[in-house]
Order: sequence, then structure tokens, then C-alpha cells
Amino acid sequence: MRPGVRLGVDVGSVRVGVARCDPGGILATPLETVRSGRGDVDRLVALAAEHEAIEVVVGLPTSLSGREGPAAQAARAFAARLAGRLPQGSVRLYDERLTTVTAESGLRAGGVRGKARRAVVDQAAATVLLQAALDAERLTGNPPGEIVRESS
Repeated sequence: MRPGVRLGVDVGSVRVGVARCDPGGILATPLETVRSGRGDVDRLVALAAEHEAIEVVVGLPTSLSGREGPAAQAARAFAARLAGRLPQGSVRLYDERLTTVTAESGLRAGGVRGKARRAVVDQAAATVLLQAALDAERLTGNPPGEIVRESS
């Protein structure tokens, strides 16, 4: 397992959920929710610098069959913009199938309802995504997902 803080990013059309892990890469925790649109990439770059992140893992929403639709294309474009602002090779895409469903389920089970759940579900989804990526790296010994190249 490579040492270092990583950020997990769940890109949505309205909000971007952000999670981070400890320097040992063991446990992902919610960090914040960023409004999608103007300034979202700036904020993520600032968070990466503030937390001295070695990597940013962006969720790639694919269907259960593995196909990529419009949401996956939007996530790829977002990741490419982010990759253009961070050190080369530090942005990765990782399959996020069912992360929001898992996050919603966990929040419901914890008694978080309505507006309160909507306010944190993106962070929770980013946490589920990042934890899955960390667990995959620990299991395989390889960095998770695919490296994103900046858009030209």
C-alpha cells in the first residue's frame, strides 16, 4: 500500500462529494460537499494541496452492465479538467457502481432523513468510493482504476 492521503470525489450535476483518507491509506472519511459548476475544480485543487493528497480518485459511474452513459462522460471530462491542474498521474478514475445507493442505504439505516441526508449523501458516496479504491489497492497491491490524462 502506497502511503499518503488520497481524496475521493463523487461528481454530480448539482454537488460534488469529497472524502479523504488517513496518511496510511486505511480509512476513508467524509470531507465536504462542493457545489458543481464555477469554482468546483479550484476548490478540489485547494483541498488536494491543503491535505497534501498524493492522488485524487474520481468516481466513474457505469451501468451494472459496465456501459458508460452521459454521467460517465461528464465524470471523465471533470477528471480531465482536474488532471490539468494537478501533478501528472495523480488523478484516477475508479468504478463507482452502486456507491450512491450504498451511501443512501447507510444514511437511512443511521436515521438520517430528508434534507439532512441530501446534504451529506454526496460526501458519503465519495467515502464509499474512496474506501473501495483503498481496499482494492490493499488487496491487489496495484493503484486502483485508470490514470486520467489532462484534456487538450
